[in-house]
Amino acid sequence: VFEFADKHRGPYSSSLHAAVCPCYCDYSGYQDELLWGAAWLHKASRRREYREYIKRNEVVLGASDAINEFGWDNKHAGINVLISKEVLMGKDEYFQSFRVNADNFMCTLLPGISNHPQIQYSPGGLLFKVGSSNMQHVTQLSFLLLAYSNYLSHAGGRVSCGSSSASPAQLRRVAKRQVDYILGDNPLRMSYMVGYGSRFPRRIHHRASSIPSVAAHPAKIGCKAGAAYYASPAPNPNLLVGAVVGGPSDASDAFPDARAVFQQSEPTTYINAPLMGLLAYFSAHPNPAESGGD
Repeated sequence: VFEFADKHRGPYSSSLHAAVCPCYCDYSGYQDELLWGAAWLHKASRRREYREYIKRNEVVLGASDAINEFGWDNKHAGINVLISKEVLMGKDEYFQSFRVNADNFMCTLLPGISNHPQIQYSPGGLLFKVGSSNMQHVTQLSFLLLAYSNYLSHAGGRVSCGSSSASPAQLRRVAKRQVDYILGDNPLRMSYMVGYGSRFPRRIHHRASSIPSVAAHPAKIGCKAGAAYYASPAPNPNLLVGAVVGGPSDASDAFPDARAVFQQSEPTTYINAPLMGLLAYFSAHPNPAESGGD
């Protein structure tokens, strides 16, 4: 698959446009996906060809571009964090530039250190980036904070932020604070995970959750017959237990719990996926000050 992608370079949305756009176009380009793939193949196989591919294409494919972004579309921050482990473990000094990028990225996320215009924190402590579905940024960036903190712990390292520095424990505390916020430690005392706690989103933007079940409504509901349920002020009849919604969409900690405000009420797999790693880690290591582990 990697060889095919490298040979036939281009964004997937060029051939799948109608199926994926406008919501899931390849906005960031294909370059980061190639570096991301090569980094994981190198980690899994330790084959020299992937190491050489990264070295040869580091500049061409823009490894240093948009290093503060990580998500389903843009992998740049993840690339730098993943490859920086090679440097921290003393396996490859050539990749030092990735370590520098990873440090710079971490510095943008640390309260009291960051002066990055795109990164803010709400009064309640939620990491916030401009755009829709903010929880995707919260879970994805928190996952990288945690992963990098563990790399640093094993190597006895710190994050260099100009004239200051940060310990692995500081990174873990920021990540844990975000998880705690999601699960209800916030000004609204609202858990943003459906079914968790006594107060959680009841009107999520999700078709199967918002229309009646076949047990409650045996008659067929047509594909275009859901408008009445969508517009209803009533809570969803079916709980999508475990789903995490987009959450507050600005730095005010406000959440309307309304289906129509899909940027805040829609759950997505790319919000939940990185959160699973965070929950697993903090379940086993509830104290952020302790040493990291794989």
